[in-house]
Amino acid sequence: MIMTLLDRIVADKYDEINFKKSVVPISQLEKSVFFERNTSSLSKSLNNGAIGIIAQHRRRFLNSFVHSDLNCFDVIKAYEDAGMSSVSISTDVKYFSGALDDLLVARASCSLPILRDDFIIDEFQIYETKSYGSDAILLKANILTKDKIKYFTAIAKSIRLEVLLEVQTLADLESIVPEIDIIVVNNFNIENFSSDVSISRILSERIPEKFIKVSVGGLSDIETIVALKSIGFQAVIVDCDLMNTDAIFFQAKKFIQKINKRVEGNKGI
Repeated sequence: MIMTLLDRIVADKYDEINFKKSVVPISQLEKSVFFERNTSSLSKSLNNGAIGIIAQHRRRFLNSFVHSDLNCFDVIKAYEDAGMSSVSISTDVKYFSGALDDLLVARASCSLPILRDDFIIDEFQIYETKSYGSDAILLKANILTKDKIKYFTAIAKSIRLEVLLEVQTLADLESIVPEIDIIVVNNFNIENFSSDVSISRILSERIPEKFIKVSVGGLSDIETIVALKSIGFQAVIVDCDLMNTDAIFFQAKKFIQKINKRVEGNKGI
C-alpha cells in the first residue's frame, strides 16, 4: 500500500511523540509557569473588527520555504500592532520547520490569543500546548476518530484550552462534537498542494450555526475573504504572504484596513 504524504506526516509524528513521552512525563509539563495561566479566548478575539483575521507564522510549507530569516518575536509583534485578531503558530519541525519555542517567543511578544497548529495525535501534545503558553489547539478530523476528538477536546477543556476542529469534507462534519469551539474549513489539498475555496462554500451551510466558522487555504485575495464573510464565516486564517516582506507591520495593517473597508461597505448594499 502506497503511503500518502499525510500518512507519512502522521507516522513521523507518532515517532516524534513517542520519543518525547519517553523523555518528558506529563507531570513535568504541568509544572510549567504557564500551566496555571488564564488563557485568552480566541473565540472572543474573532468578534473584534469587521471579520476576525488570524495571522500565520510558518517558516516553511512542506516543500517550499516561506521565510527562515525573520525573527519570530518581530513577526508576531508586528501582527499584533497591525490589528490581527490572533496568531497561528506552526510547531511541526520536520515538514514546516516550526518549533515549540516559537510558542514561548510568541507569548512573550504579544497578548493575542495563540493557536498551536500541528498534527495532534496524542494527549501528550495537549498538555505540551498548555505548558508552552498557547491558548487554543487545532484538531484535524482527517487524522482522528470522533471518539478521539471527543476525548482530546475534554482534556483540552479541562486545562482551559479552546478547541478548533479542522474539516475538509462532508464526512469530516460527522466528527463534530458539541464541546468544540470553532470549526475550521481547510481549502488546501495536502497531496497536490492546490487550494479550492469552494470547499468552504459547500461545507458552510452544513455546519451548525452554534459554531464559529473559520476558513483557511488560498485566502490572500481580499474579495475572496469578503465573499466568505457574506456566507457566514466569522473569520479567516490568512496565508503566509504577509511574511514575505520585511515590512510586515505595514503590509498587515494595509491588508486589514482594506478588508474592513470592503466588509463595512457591503453592509450598506
